[in-house]
Amino acid sequence: MTASVFIDGAVGTTGLEIAERLAGRSEFALVTLDEARRKDAAARREALNEADFAILCLPDDAAREAVALIDPASKVRVIDASSAHRVADGWTYGFPELIGRDAVAGAMRVSNPGCYPTGFLALVAPLVRAGLLPADWPYTVNAVSGYSGGGKALIARFEADRDIAFRDYGLTLEHKHLPEMQRHAGLAYAPVFAPAVVPAHRGMVVEVPLPLAAIPGAGSADAMRDALADFCGDSAIVRMGTPPEDGEILLRGSRAPGDRLELFVFSRADGSQARLIAALDNLGKGASGAAVQSLNLMAGLPETAGLSLND
Repeated sequence: MTASVFIDGAVGTTGLEIAERLAGRSEFALVTLDEARRKDAAARREALNEADFAILCLPDDAAREAVALIDPASKVRVIDASSAHRVADGWTYGFPELIGRDAVAGAMRVSNPGCYPTGFLALVAPLVRAGLLPADWPYTVNAVSGYSGGGKALIARFEADRDIAFRDYGLTLEHKHLPEMQRHAGLAYAPVFAPAVVPAHRGMVVEVPLPLAAIPGAGSADAMRDALADFCGDSAIVRMGTPPEDGEILLRGSRAPGDRLELFVFSRADGSQARLIAALDNLGKGASGAAVQSLNLMAGLPETAGLSLND
């Protein structure tokens, strides 16, 4: 049976990449609105309420407005790719490896994780749960992303000004990703988050430095590797990365699209310090790939269907 899918915000970067992952799949039929009706509230209301699934690829306020257009009696199941509902009551956090595939499969309302939080949570949440890291430590997150995650305006800026080599932002220390990082890792304090953007279209590296000798009750780096390997399990999407022989993790401007998330643990020989690192495509497992993974589960299909996992 074919399920109908309406992507509200289909012309944005995330919406376009979701549509690419669904193209040619017989399990889904895309509901589309032409340019004249795309911003018409009545047309959107009809599409949202009549589709089997709706995926919101909108700014936060617009996503909330879209949800308000849905009739309480509607059977539509929603995946919100914005940050509007990531810590909201009544929404299931769409990180199946972290919260459970059955929880996502049975949900009516799913909030897609942010790209940076995906890397951070995959590294920290399993270790806090395993008792290898304390919930009350003041963690720091250093991260760098390709510019495609910033939407059309940032994409245009980077592509128009090739002299931009590094964009450091979030300098108010109040980034919108912090609530979901803290909530879903079970932390007492929001981490200090230092995000940056570089002139690569896609790709992301997220790092959590750990002064293990100073953290009360912290486990060893080896124990952390084992715990993260257990977290990955037999997942085809999240896996432990192979440590690079040259000692470098690179974010290349020519990176191809991909939906995998790789985790690494590096440490000093004396065990006093460690660096947890996650590498992913900010438009893949960090956005569109994650939405399609959740959609697959909600539709009772293999979670990897339509995803790019060839790397």
